[in-house]
Amino acid sequence: MKRILDIIRKRTGSQAKSTIPFRLNLLFFIVFALFALLVGQLAYLQIVYGGKFQAEVDRTDKTVMKGSVPRGMIYDSKGRLLVGNSTESAITYTKSAGVKSSNIYQIVNRLTKYVKIDKGKLTDQDKADYILSAPGRSDKVAKQMPKSYRQASDGSTYSNAKIYQNEVKYIKEQGIHLSDEDLAKATLFKTMSSAYSLSTVFLKDKDLTSKEIAQVSEHLTELPGVSVGTNWNREYPQGKSIASVIGGVSTEKQGIPDDEINTMLASGYSRNDRVGTSYLEKSYESILAGTKSEKQVSIGSNNQVKKSTEIYPGQKGGNLNLTIDSDFQKKVQSTLSTEFSSAKAAGITKYSDGAYAVAMNPKTGAILAMAGVRNNPQTGKTTEDALGVINRTFVMGSAVKGATVLGALMDGVITPDNNTLPDNPIYLPGTPVKKSVYPIGTYSSLNAESALEVSSNEYMMALALKEAHADYVPNKRIKMNPDIFSKLRGYFNQFGLGVKTGIDISGETKGIEGSTHLNGQLKTGSALDLAYGNYDAYTLIEMAQYISTIANGGYRMQPYIVNSIQKTRNDGKKGAIESVTQPKVLNRVGFTNSELGVVKRGLYKVTHGSQYWTTGTRLRDLSPSVSAKTGTAQSFYYNPDDPNNPDPPETITTSLVSYGPSDDPNIAMAIVFPNLTSESGSYPQLVAHQMYEDYYKLTGQK
Repeated sequence: MKRILDIIRKRTGSQAKSTIPFRLNLLFFIVFALFALLVGQLAYLQIVYGGKFQAEVDRTDKTVMKGSVPRGMIYDSKGRLLVGNSTESAITYTKSAGVKSSNIYQIVNRLTKYVKIDKGKLTDQDKADYILSAPGRSDKVAKQMPKSYRQASDGSTYSNAKIYQNEVKYIKEQGIHLSDEDLAKATLFKTMSSAYSLSTVFLKDKDLTSKEIAQVSEHLTELPGVSVGTNWNREYPQGKSIASVIGGVSTEKQGIPDDEINTMLASGYSRNDRVGTSYLEKSYESILAGTKSEKQVSIGSNNQVKKSTEIYPGQKGGNLNLTIDSDFQKKVQSTLSTEFSSAKAAGITKYSDGAYAVAMNPKTGAILAMAGVRNNPQTGKTTEDALGVINRTFVMGSAVKGATVLGALMDGVITPDNNTLPDNPIYLPGTPVKKSVYPIGTYSSLNAESALEVSSNEYMMALALKEAHADYVPNKRIKMNPDIFSKLRGYFNQFGLGVKTGIDISGETKGIEGSTHLNGQLKTGSALDLAYGNYDAYTLIEMAQYISTIANGGYRMQPYIVNSIQKTRNDGKKGAIESVTQPKVLNRVGFTNSELGVVKRGLYKVTHGSQYWTTGTRLRDLSPSVSAKTGTAQSFYYNPDDPNNPDPPETITTSLVSYGPSDDPNIAMAIVFPNLTSESGSYPQLVAHQMYEDYYKLTGQK
């Protein structure tokens, strides 16, 4: 048995010795063959496709980047510059696609060596973002913070976004303590980080010194994305008496207003574009903004800008030529301010809102001047507020009586040949007598012309009673047709009272209508008040449109302030006229020439009548002559700090509408001094007198 086993072992060992080298050799051969194939493939790729792969490495994406251009200018009717642009040097930053926070951190720390940056308003989030952007800082904080900030309760690792959020949380918990220098850097970091990809933001555009510009220019190679450029700001060479009407422009930080962001982005704007935010700047945004410049930007595989080529230099915004003469505008604003100061010195402006005036060409609707003084009753501080002409409403009083008479003539309750009515007061139960300013019994009867001359409230109420088919008995409740409010307002609306005028300035409001019923009962007494202007409230531009409609023979013209739009040449000078505003008739009021003649003669008598109670005689000596209607309304002062006061102070609003020359008007105006404590002084007439003198002198009328 032993022998047999030895024989088997010898045979087995012999076979093993001969088999193992063969297997190893086979394995080595296979490895060698595979390696040879790999080398061959690499050689093939290098020789055949090497150029293609190298091109892919060097590949660049091309995109078009748009840049802003200066806004267009605004000029007055004589070509004087009202709104221009002041250009200032600026340090800008164009954010590359895919740039990392750590890269921005390094740029910030280099740039602040050469430029002084003021610290701004920063949240704890902003400060933490800056701290964590330092190279390696995020990883270090991640290791320091509790395990629960990195992993969920089931052991799974949070997402990178969640971990970063917890890093910020941890930083806040540990307390953030930055020096003023670091806060300035954090401010700069926030500005640069919040920029959109391939957009340009201004890092510093005010108080930039020549030394800072030089140092940044010398080190641009170590400041990727940073450039030295220019920025612009609006300036007002003729003063700001009309600045509130012109409106404002957003800053780069403000960008597009939230309520218009979708519309403007769809129109090609960027989120941080500077745009008109109010009034003329907003209404004519598409004209003033111009056309953005365009650059073709080549972006390398590392997401850095490799090359920038200008393909379109952009077109500066178009210019607006206004209908306003800046000389006349300044005079109107000065006159209004002077007379309001006189009223303040007289001690009657305790509750006053200020004073407002507007002048327009009744034949075209062109605005000739808009001025306003806004008074704060709590502080007594006044500010210029020309915009109040279109966005503030007041109960104007008897100045609307021209529309009342013409409405009655059109309604047929009186005629040009038969318009004499008894001049009797109205007695209603539980209500003070409704009468005119003059004593009861002064006149037994009046015709329409005389009623306008002496501003009879009784006459206007008699017209309303006729239009309402009222059954009036003294000291009894009046029965009226329920449509009396809509009837009176319908006639007023035809003249522009109580409706928007359509002026080409955004932000216009319309008049406010008083309620028509109380506890289900028609407010008949208020209907009578409406007839003589002591109920509904109107804007001053509505009053100007109304008196212009009478002055021009019945055409309600749309007011406008932009006379023409003009291109800007490449050298920055004014170019060709693109468009001129054409006068627009909104509606023709349906009175006859004879009916209009009744009212025009009455308005002429207001300034030239000989009766004791003639109301507008302060304008009598003007040459050429003018026609007018004065107004006085009783109201109450509303104190925003005491809105529920059951006994608010009673105030008086004085107003005036007028036009001149009486026989061929080329100017119409409306003026109001609201909420005075006394009607003494006839301030609207004093303002109007000076406005006519200045206008006649400027236009050479004698």
